[in-house]
Amino acid sequence: MTLWAGLVAAFGTAGMVVAGLFAARATTRAAAATAEATRAAARAQAEPTHRAEDRAAFDAIKTELREELTATREEVRSLRSLVRAFAWYVGELSSQMRQRGVEPPAPPDRVDEYNRTGV
Repeated sequence: MTLWAGLVAAFGTAGMVVAGLFAARATTRAAAATAEATRAAARAQAEPTHRAEDRAAFDAIKTELREELTATREEVRSLRSLVRAFAWYVGELSSQMRQRGVEPPAPPDRVDEYNRTGV
């Protein structure tokens, strides 16, 4: 073998090793890029499902709050009715006391305030 043939063989071998390293590095990077693309595609496909779950949870919360609000309104209506009935009843008793010459005790401050302001 001649000197030139030996040099070409050595450079060829070194070139093959360098080319192999570049190929290995490129393959590793391609695999990482493919994995990232796969993860991104999975996230994109899961997004509508995630939004649907969020919407379902929001609707459940909204329904529960509406039910609670309706119950609270009914309770307030009932309590207002009860307060009016008591006010009428106490007014009648006070009127009967005055007719018989007995002065009823003064109402509490909160009742007096309500009678003056309506609040």
